[in-house]
Amino acid sequence: MAIYGLGSVSGALIGGKLSDAFGFYKIQFLSLFCGGLLFLLLGQMEDYTSICICTFILAMVNETFRPANSTAIAYYSTPQNRTQAYSLVRLAVNLGWGIGSALGGFLASVNYSLLFWVDGATNISASILLLIILPVVSLKQQHIPEQAVAKVSGTGVPYRDKVFLYFLFLQLLFAISFFQLFTTIPVYFKDVLSLTEFWIGVVMSLNGVLIAIFEMVIVFKLEGRKPYLILMGYGSILMGVSFLLLTLPAAWGLLIAMGCMLVITVAEMVSMPFMNSYYIARTNQLSRGSYAGMYTMTWSLAQVIGSSTGAFIAATIGFEGLWFSVCSICVVAAVGYFLLHKKTLDPVLH
Repeated sequence: MAIYGLGSVSGALIGGKLSDAFGFYKIQFLSLFCGGLLFLLLGQMEDYTSICICTFILAMVNETFRPANSTAIAYYSTPQNRTQAYSLVRLAVNLGWGIGSALGGFLASVNYSLLFWVDGATNISASILLLIILPVVSLKQQHIPEQAVAKVSGTGVPYRDKVFLYFLFLQLLFAISFFQLFTTIPVYFKDVLSLTEFWIGVVMSLNGVLIAIFEMVIVFKLEGRKPYLILMGYGSILMGVSFLLLTLPAAWGLLIAMGCMLVITVAEMVSMPFMNSYYIARTNQLSRGSYAGMYTMTWSLAQVIGSSTGAFIAATIGFEGLWFSVCSICVVAAVGYFLLHKKTLDPVLH
């Protein structure tokens, strides 16, 4: 899993640069198609070394899709509906996550090798659908200046954009906290709250269901009413509250789990859809992929750090210590978002 994370970090950076150099259309297709072939290949690996090598390459190829896809969403949308466009993609991802998890469990119960065949087939099918459904966008078309777009606030070079780098640091803190949702929180539900696998699955599914039902409505209501950074700050505070709920007496097991999941999902819906729109507003057509690559890399890095350090802290000082630590990180992130907004005075309201 650590090797997969390292591959993801590498792929995010490479994908951003390739998207700017060759166009998001080609990179999305190649990532999906080659990723599908690599899934089929990984299913044939039997010794540890070859599995690790194939996993790294697969992660790297797969992750090149994300920055290219972010660039594509920005291209196909307008500044007025961009946040809603990203939310719609998040809706699709959450639906895919729910369906994929159920299907994956069924396939694994029959034969684990089926997972690789189906994963490979869905990747390749997606690449073919991309060619059929979406008209080809050339690099020249991708770099045509947008009309009626708000003035770009960034430098055009992500690693020289101090505001963007500060924003990425806050994203790292936010994402490290958020990824506890998929690592230490389910373990806590099982080992401390004594929930069965069935109820853990029910509670975890609340996240995707709530997002599918409410996120587009919330985005529509909030868009243009509050600065993006302020919304991210509110989301960080709510996420901190969700971890504090886990410190309540374990006897309230199921109620605690559902309360935590509800609050962390609201935190996610209030903040995460606006993160893409914020950093995209700092880009231009020539640098959008590079910005998206660094943004994606930050989330991949947080996944590696969050899963490993969260488990280490829980094993060292206990889960209660972990929840207070993560809550503190959320507070620091919230303060950082508020200060960044005050420093830049950039409402980013499109």
